[in-house]
Parts: sequence; structure tokens; C-alpha cells
Amino acid sequence: MGNAHPRRRRTNNSANAPNAYPVPVPPYNYGPSARPAVPVPPTSNPPQMAPSLPYGHVDSSLRALAGQAEGFGRSTIGGLHGPLYHVTSLADDGPGSLRDGCRRKEPLWIVFEVSGTIQLSSYLNVSSYKTIDGRGQRVKLTGKGLRLKECEHVIVCNLEFEGGRGDDVDGIQIKPKSKHIWIDRCSLRDYDDGLIDITRESTDITISRCHFSQHDKTMLIGADPSHVGDRCIRVTIHHCFFDGTRQRHPRVRYGKVHLYNNYTRNWGIYAVCASVESQIYSQCNIYEAGEKKVAFKYLTEKAADKDEASTGCIVSEGDLYINGTQSGLMTQRTTGQSSMFHPSEHYPTWTVEAPTDSLKHVLLHCAGWQCVPLPAEVTP
Repeated sequence: MGNAHPRRRRTNNSANAPNAYPVPVPPYNYGPSARPAVPVPPTSNPPQMAPSLPYGHVDSSLRALAGQAEGFGRSTIGGLHGPLYHVTSLADDGPGSLRDGCRRKEPLWIVFEVSGTIQLSSYLNVSSYKTIDGRGQRVKLTGKGLRLKECEHVIVCNLEFEGGRGDDVDGIQIKPKSKHIWIDRCSLRDYDDGLIDITRESTDITISRCHFSQHDKTMLIGADPSHVGDRCIRVTIHHCFFDGTRQRHPRVRYGKVHLYNNYTRNWGIYAVCASVESQIYSQCNIYEAGEKKVAFKYLTEKAADKDEASTGCIVSEGDLYINGTQSGLMTQRTTGQSSMFHPSEHYPTWTVEAPTDSLKHVLLHCAGWQCVPLPAEVTP
């Protein structure tokens, strides 16, 4: 993702954070064999170092992305076993268009021969086993967005989404019952509904290195209290930059969500919201308030199959709260939530660094669409 300035150690503002832990010191060895219950705070300033960032190898060859996501989407292979499909037209449909490639039923690795804007007149449905690889060009989708409906193994990489219009129009809509999805290095802004929505029993999803801006309801995970099937949802969000977006970074119902090494600043209502039965593990993120100071919000709703309403649970491990940010955290006893997951119960490793100025600098410049060449295809 790029070079970073030397890190300066900050202390965690935990005065209002009953579930907060001290900032851990690298290296991190997270996994089933070595899981620190509470990271031990440093006794002296750690050495200056640049962040160790994920995905340093994925641009080495065209298909090196496949199966490399961290987190819940880690098994996503996209169109690994399919031929190349070349987008040669910026038209909404027709030969050589993105829509024509995405609707095909066979696995495809989709690359672009052209840069520019694709004006979508309707949702673009993506079928299973597709990689939409925007490296090497600058491609923007506008008008509508992508719909990942009842599909699996989809990778979306290095695209821009801007200016989606209409009721229920999201930048990327993942529903229903889609799984093994990886959204990486995309820029999303200014849609009439959400930028990314993950609902209706869609699961095993990773959102990484994305830039979200100029928007209100950024990311919804879990449809509404009546959809109790959303208890299966599992999402990892990491190394993303939520840049002045108003709320939902994300808002979660029912699902398990792991947030790590994200930078969220200047929200308009809250940063992260836990609602009915949700479990959110917030780890080594940077929360920088503007006028609104409270990062975490809790909403109480009644699950359709329960007699009493409930909220969710948020655990904060090593998060950094700056510019007067108040965590707003509540204890599990207060929320009434009896269970909370740890990421190591679901995947063995992930790349996480202390929330420092160095990490903030990298996310400011390297989240979202990047001017990177399309890697060469390596033939066996």
C-alpha cells in the first residue's frame, strides 16, 4: 500500500471506554495458538517503525489476488479458474461491456482495456466466480451499482463508484444469500442509499483498503429485525478510510463484524452502531471526531423470534480515540449481550498494526482506487 512516516506513539483515551484495552505493541501474533486476553501495555516507547501492511504480494501477478483476502472472505477465489474477459467498451451493455462479462455463467477474470465512466441504467448483476479487476485503468461506475445476488466467489478490485440515483440504489448491494466476497481497493461516494449493503443471509465477506466519502448511510450489515436469518452474517472490514461520511461505519444487526486498522474521521452522527444481537470486534482502529464526539452507538430492537428487545455488543481492543473522541462503549452486562466472538475462533492470522500516525498517513493516501499497473498473466 505504500511507504509510511515513522510512527509516534499515542496513548489510548480509555476514560469513557469500559471495554477498551491498551494499544498493543507489534509484532502481533494473533491466532488460536497465541491469543492475548488483554495486550500488555508497553513500559517504554517502542522503536520507530513503518506499518506492516497486508497484500504486498497481490500485484506480483494477475491472479495473485485469488484466495488472499484476510478475514472472513479469505477463501474467495473469484474467477481464478476462468479465462480472461476484456472489457473494450464503456457502454452499459453489449459486446465487450462489463455487463456482458458479469452475466456470463462461467468463471471469468475480467480486466479493462479502456478507462472512463460506465453509466449504468439498472443494477449490474454479477454472477458467481467472477473477478472484476480494475488495475491498469481508471473505471468509474455511476447511475446504479453492482448487485451480488445469490452468488459466490466474487472479487471486486480497484474501481470507483459515484453518483448512484434511485430508491434502494447502493454502490455495491450484496443480497440475498451471497458468500465468499472480497471488495478491495475501491472508492465509493454519493449514492442515494448505501455505499455497501450486506444483508439477507450474505456472509463470509471482506471489505479492505476502500475509501468512503461524501455520503450519509455508508454501510449496513443486517437487513432489519425481522430477518433473523442474518445471524449467519460474518464480515471483516480492514484498512479502510471512512472520510467524513455521516454514519454506518458500519451499522450492524445480528452479524459478527471484525474491524481493524481502519481510519474513521469527522462522522456526522456516530462512527459504528451495534443493534439487535450484533457482535462487533473493533481492533486497533483510529477514531477521530469532528463536531460529534461519540464513536459507538447502540440501538435496541426486537428480533422477530424473541419476546424482548435487545441491542448488540462492541469490544474495543487497542483502538485510538483522538481529537476529543469519546468511545461511548457499554459493558456486556449493560447491553445484556451474553456472547461475543473473537476473530481467532474463525481465522488463524491477520495483519494488524498499532493505530499510529504512520498508519493514518498510509490510509489517507492508499485507501481506495490506486494508479497501479495491471500485473502480467503468469502461465503455468
